[in-house]
Amino acid sequence: MPQLRLSDEEYLRRRRTILERLGERGITGLIAFGPNNVSYFSRFGFIATERPIAYILTRDTSALLVPRLELEHAETFALVDRVTAYPEYPGERHPMEFLKDILVDLGLSRAKIGVDSDGYGRIYGYRGPRVSELLPDAEVITVVDDIEYMQMINSEEELALIRESARWGNLAHTYLQEYCKVGVSETEISMRASYEATHAMIRTLGPEYRPMSWGRAGAHAGFRGQIGKDSAFPHAMTSNARLKPGDVLVTGAGASVWGYGSELERTMIMGEPTPEQERYFNLMLEVQTLALNTIKPGIPCSAVDKEVMRFFKEHNLEENWRHHTGHAKSTLVHEAPFLDVGDHRLIEVGMVFTVEPGIYVPGLGGFRHSDTVAVTPDGIEMITYYPRDLESLTIPI
Repeated sequence: MPQLRLSDEEYLRRRRTILERLGERGITGLIAFGPNNVSYFSRFGFIATERPIAYILTRDTSALLVPRLELEHAETFALVDRVTAYPEYPGERHPMEFLKDILVDLGLSRAKIGVDSDGYGRIYGYRGPRVSELLPDAEVITVVDDIEYMQMINSEEELALIRESARWGNLAHTYLQEYCKVGVSETEISMRASYEATHAMIRTLGPEYRPMSWGRAGAHAGFRGQIGKDSAFPHAMTSNARLKPGDVLVTGAGASVWGYGSELERTMIMGEPTPEQERYFNLMLEVQTLALNTIKPGIPCSAVDKEVMRFFKEHNLEENWRHHTGHAKSTLVHEAPFLDVGDHRLIEVGMVFTVEPGIYVPGLGGFRHSDTVAVTPDGIEMITYYPRDLESLTIPI
């Protein structure tokens, strides 16, 4: 049976690591408000709304502050020592006053406290005081870089979940390509491929499978509007277009497994490619291969993007460039670090990246593959494995 969740020990290891990092700077407590950060340390996945949720960690205890509607949910799933609920937001007493009670009770009113942000984010109309305003005698220090760095380096357990995601994204994309027919809408193809891959996924993995995500469960594959000439828009929006002969298609596929995902994207052609389509496809494949071969531990992220930019310049493709080479990938759609000329952080073993240099030709289409790779001591492990060559991605009509 494949690994489908993180162990309790994985969460406890994260807590020990962050406390050790913060302790070196004399910081004795941590407060996390970001949904991804709360889940990262507590195992509690939730729908973020105007109602603040906070995770509190010290060397002696861990706690969650949640609205009343999340109380039983948190008590069932969160890996914490205590859960405190407030009635509602904004309520007669503001939720952050309940957080203040917890912090005072834990002896943090005059301490150095690390936070991912100085208060809950202003989403869905939320308004409220900062932590530094609640505890004026405490020293509130932003430690989001420490948390982000931890999330950049994936453990073996995390890598196993990303590999499992890629397995089912591969199946969803297989169905997507099979169902591409002239005259059929992108919505119908995407829904059918995603449903059938998810059905197979659930039947295979059984009740142990938990997506741990809001709004997207199982496997998925689609086009997100990158069909025909609109594929030249890197982030197009679904338009329910119907496939036509000669269309360039840019796809995307993946699956959510315990909150972890992968990214698989391919460029496909409806029918025999024209010489111009074949030229840009082959250039795209060549530059992606260059990027894949460049990644290795110890070099800056910028070095990968610089190699890609050199390729674009040498082949007179600068007008067809739209974005950097890739980004980190684990639990969010985009994460740091970035394969970008301006990101000089060093690549390390355990990092996971998407590699997706694209070539965009207005009036013709977009040409982009994206593969998810893990950094190893010797280079990379290809986590996604769908065929990349033109022959395999040409759809007969």
